[in-house]
Formats: sequence, C-alpha cells, structure tokens
Amino acid sequence: MRFPIDLPAPGSRPFDVVGLGLNTTDLLAVIADHPRPGSKQSIERVAYLPGGQAATAMTTCSRLGWAARYVGRFGDDPNGAGGLAALRTAGVDITACKTVTGATNALSLILVDASTGQRTILWSRHPGLEMAAGDVPTDAVCSGRVLLLDCHDTAAATAAARYARAAGIPTVIDVECVRPGVEELLTHIDMIITSQEFPVEFTGITDLGAALRELNMAYRPAMTCATLGPEGSLALVGETEIRTAGFEVSVIDTTGAGDVFRGGFIAGWLLAWPAPDVEQVLTYANAVAALKCRKLGARAGIPNRVEVETILRRSCM
Repeated sequence: MRFPIDLPAPGSRPFDVVGLGLNTTDLLAVIADHPRPGSKQSIERVAYLPGGQAATAMTTCSRLGWAARYVGRFGDDPNGAGGLAALRTAGVDITACKTVTGATNALSLILVDASTGQRTILWSRHPGLEMAAGDVPTDAVCSGRVLLLDCHDTAAATAAARYARAAGIPTVIDVECVRPGVEELLTHIDMIITSQEFPVEFTGITDLGAALRELNMAYRPAMTCATLGPEGSLALVGETEIRTAGFEVSVIDTTGAGDVFRGGFIAGWLLAWPAPDVEQVLTYANAVAALKCRKLGARAGIPNRVEVETILRRSCM
C-alpha cells in the first residue's frame, strides 16, 4: 500500500529531515534484575551516554545516510556540551540549537535489567530548557523534507507543525504519553507514531487495536501506528490495518528503541521515495530499532544502511 501523502523531492530543502524536541544525558546502570523495594544489589556496569527522543531519531537518520538537523535546547553544563558534541560527531546539524545559561542538561537515570535488556527510566529536566511557541525558529523547522516532533513541549511542537503544514512539509510525531495540549498538537500531524500504551491511555479503550482505530478516526492522519517492542508494530492507513513483525536480535538494552524506530521510519520513507510502500517502510523501521538493541544506550547500537539491508535480506530467506 502506498502512503496517502507525498514527500518533497530530494534537493528541494537544505536537509532531508529536521527534528524538534527532547535531548537527554542518560546515566545507565546495568543490574542483574529489577530491584525490589528496600533491597540492595551491585551495579554491573555504569555509563553516561546521550539520548532523548528527537535527538536520537536525528542521529538515526544521519547514520542511515540522510542529512539531518536537530532543533532543541541544552544546559550550559558538561552534560549539555557532551550532548552537542555527540550530535556534531554523528553528523547532525546543530546550528539551530540553543545553550541555556544557568540550566543543567536534561538527565535520565536508566536501570537496565541485564537478563532481558528491559529498562526503567527516571528523569529530570530543568525548566529553562522548555520551549514555548514563540521560541520555535520557523526557518529551521521548515528546512527539511520531513519534520519530526515529540510531545514534551506541546505548544512549541504545535507551532512547528503548523509552520511545516503551511510550507507543505509532512510531519511525524513520537507521542508516548498524554500531556496538556496533546489533543491540539495531534490535529496538525500527518503521521502519528505512538507508544504501545498511549492509545489506551488517551482514549480509555482497553483493547489496543480498538483504541488505535479510535485515535485514527479522531484525527484522520495519513497513518496511525503503535510500536509494540519485539512484536513489531501495528498501523492503520485509512481503514486498512497493517501488522509488521519484529526482528530477533541478542538484546543488551532496549533504551531508545522507540526513538530509533521513528528515525528508521523516516529513513525508510526517504529511501523508498517516490513510491514508498507502507509495510516495507515499517519493516525497515522495525529492523533499525531491533539492531539498536544490540548495545548499551540509546545510540551506540544504531545501525548503518548496510547492516539494515543485511538483516532484511536474511529475513527473506
């Protein structure tokens, strides 16, 4: 099935993709199993690594060969400097980013279960890092063929989505939880990609398929999709349901897998232009997200294009 929305042609914009939203510094602690209340246990490994929804998705697009730009805010502490450096090293444009004086960079404490690779996240974000609608740089968010948003600063994301739609740029959102303003934000989005929990939380319907269909009917995007972890994804295009399977890999850490799925989705969409097939693009995104889980942290395991093509070929054998 073809996407019911088209991409601007290659070379029509300075960048292939722009992402506006969250970046974080992730403190990852690998432990033998999830701690019980009041218990004590040793840490097997500790690492400080860059993360965050939009920033990780843009790193994914860059690693897969696309010109990516990130728009966001960093603290003026060493973690903020490290986050900027990581994006620069990954080839992501950061000229539209801002360093906020007196703010510490967003921080996530992530407990990784060594036996399963599953993670538990605790996070903190300085108020100075929040973006309002008036803080959105119009030229920057309209400088790509696709705009990715997350739902942390909903007013800023809504303004960016409006600018993009007026400029004829399709929008993709990474939405994982219900926040104030998310209803208005979703009315301006072309591709809604949610966490497995969001449709149920948002609609109050306990069956995921029915909840996803309700979300699709309410906002009528070109596609509505829920990521399902190792089980792949479930999407709706119009009335057509598309299920795509996950890929088996040796899982070390699932941190950032959803963020990488969004980046992989956009990369697959760009790669398949001018005649992208929805199922093929979602399968590509599943492969990218699965390969990411081979290493600790949100970004270390992000594959290159050759690695993705290899796992796709093997799945067809």
